[in-house]
Amino acid sequence: MLALRLCTVKKTTSVLVRALISQSNGSKSLPDMSEVRSRLRAIVGASTNWRDHVQAMQERKALHTLLAQKQEDLPPKKMKDSYIEVILPLGSQPEIREKYLNVHNSVRFGRILEDLDSLGVLICYTHTKHESHQRSPLSIVTALVDKINLCKKVIYPDCDIKLTGSVSWVGKTSMEVKMHMLQEYDGVYSPVLDATFVMVARDPENKRSAFVNPLIPDGPREEEVFKQGALNKIKRTDFSTASLLKMAPTAEERNIVHNMFLNTLDTRTVSFRSRVLPPNSVWMEDAKLKGLQICHPQERNIFNRIFGGFLMRKAFELGWATACNYGGSRPFIVSVDDIMFQRPVEIGSLLLLSAQVCYTEKNYIQIRVHSEVYDTDTKEHKTTNIFHFTFMSENEVPQIVPKTYGESMLYLDGKRHFNAIMKETREAMNAPAAA
Repeated sequence: MLALRLCTVKKTTSVLVRALISQSNGSKSLPDMSEVRSRLRAIVGASTNWRDHVQAMQERKALHTLLAQKQEDLPPKKMKDSYIEVILPLGSQPEIREKYLNVHNSVRFGRILEDLDSLGVLICYTHTKHESHQRSPLSIVTALVDKINLCKKVIYPDCDIKLTGSVSWVGKTSMEVKMHMLQEYDGVYSPVLDATFVMVARDPENKRSAFVNPLIPDGPREEEVFKQGALNKIKRTDFSTASLLKMAPTAEERNIVHNMFLNTLDTRTVSFRSRVLPPNSVWMEDAKLKGLQICHPQERNIFNRIFGGFLMRKAFELGWATACNYGGSRPFIVSVDDIMFQRPVEIGSLLLLSAQVCYTEKNYIQIRVHSEVYDTDTKEHKTTNIFHFTFMSENEVPQIVPKTYGESMLYLDGKRHFNAIMKETREAMNAPAAA
């Protein structure tokens, strides 16, 4: 079995995190996730009662006057201003453990996705906090999960977890957040994952963009982290520009597709339509699972729409089941990347999820989950999210084989995502260690 990839965060970032921790007040007890969500409700004035929620959102319209007309009107902030530590007391408070427990006696990763999403939003509200405002005029929502890289196969269900994070880069109306998860074992906290989210600020009614406080790096370490945030934005733009939905495959990719096509032709006939599946292979059309979710008020966020963390959890669990079914053994999540939130999901929506194995290599399985809402009145389907998950199976898995041109594009897109993850892993492994 291939070794699980290392955490890809640079050593300078780890040193920066330690520096931010040292600047925080260690005498205070750390908040837990219930306190995080309580703080978010207080910041925007959201109600815990479904009946009162609509009225609370109506009251937010009066906050328009608190919005900055230009970014220069807002005071710049430092990374330490938004730094937050949160405890997930799975070891010290066993009563919350069952919510996070899976059948393999480890932590449900889908629950971690929910917690990361909530924490990322709170970090951004902390960055944009104005002392004279009781409630924030901003509606901060998740725009993109850039990447989540894991360096542990198993997350223990009976050991405390610490989540930390801060704003790492700021544009005019968007903020990049870097978060880290550590788990205590034998009295020592060790890294589990690193996550990069992109959040956007909107007006109180979530209709237009709103300016956020600029970020001023403090020292060489923060300057490097800030510079990496700017590079991440450029990489995302380049990756989107080269999308197979916009541009034709490269010459190398065309050769890959054609060679796979030739390998599936039936040599006994002279026909382009007669196809034969190679040994130890699976047709792509036979490697998918689908699911349906009715979006109830219980899963709403502070802005009266379906919580993005809930969408990620459901997509991950369907992706995990697809990888498990395909590989025939328990899969382990290696990486999550490029989750774009294209449109909000309204309460009462019918959410359709479709998970597809789109690329395989040795014991790795690349899964793409497509999420869409179905309008029962108009009979229209509208895409809300595309999720990309990389899993590692315990054994080598069959090769996935596309049959149609559309499936071939899915295959190449999956290969691109997988190659980008592996490239980042190699670069991280070869990076010099910090002093």
